[in-house]
Amino acid sequence: MLLTGKAVVLLGPTASGKTAVAIQLADALNGEVIGADSRQIYRYMDIGTAKPTPAQRALVPHHLLDVVHPDETLTLAQYQDMAYSIMADVAARGALPLLVGGTGQYITAVTEGWTIPRVEPDLVLRADLEQYARLHGPAALHERLDALDPQYAARTHPNNVRRVIRALEVCLTTGSTMTEQQQRTPPPFSFLILGLTAPREVLYSFADQRVLSMIEQGLVDETRRLLDAGFHAGLPSMSGIGYREIVDYLHGQVTLDEAVARIQFATHDFIRRQEVWFRGHDNGILWHNRTVDNPLLIEQMLNHIKSWQMVD
Repeated sequence: MLLTGKAVVLLGPTASGKTAVAIQLADALNGEVIGADSRQIYRYMDIGTAKPTPAQRALVPHHLLDVVHPDETLTLAQYQDMAYSIMADVAARGALPLLVGGTGQYITAVTEGWTIPRVEPDLVLRADLEQYARLHGPAALHERLDALDPQYAARTHPNNVRRVIRALEVCLTTGSTMTEQQQRTPPPFSFLILGLTAPREVLYSFADQRVLSMIEQGLVDETRRLLDAGFHAGLPSMSGIGYREIVDYLHGQVTLDEAVARIQFATHDFIRRQEVWFRGHDNGILWHNRTVDNPLLIEQMLNHIKSWQMVD
């Protein structure tokens, strides 16, 4: 691919404050935010995905939010194509593309120029694999992937059933493994990658407070509306942290307090997995410690970006 411009990436684990920081950076730099969150792509799922609010979106342009309905699929290849296209459009208008999010696979596919298999979903095969996972457990499904593509299985958590199924789908329909097909070509942008982090106990505290805020904002009602609209609990979109626990609450399987505790625990686990991904794909991330007593955070990040912009 030809190099078509420069873009900034802002990544970090859940609850590290990416949304607020991204808006400040975009406002100062004539930037536009391009989402890199595999849950915020879904329409009607606002509270549980911590999507930027309408007021926040009004401050600077946002892209790749509300892309598909909760019962639709957006493949990694489709996401990558859309991200490159939007970034090119933003740059052509003289603005700075800011790729912002916590979905490591989205970010890495874009910044490393993954060549992703263009394999259409096989709904029958997916249903069979989902049934296998329900009957035998995620670990047994992961063992099937390990037998076919050990390299990809080694970097895929067994509990990430959706990703395991996609890798099996590619293997079984093409006869070629995901590892073989996921080659890399130079991406069409030069990237400056900034990261937000904090001590783990601080991130856990931020996440716990955010979960409580989601409940206050109406996560229960949002989940009920989704179910009432026909988006059943078995959909991948509804398996996201927050929704699956509230579904259990609405079905009378747990109390609300138990659901909240489960959401908090699952979020802690997700933060740990995000940190592992970012460590494994750290090709020069400039990390910034996001703490409540760091008033120079935005100034430091702006200085990094402006210095980088001046380099040819």
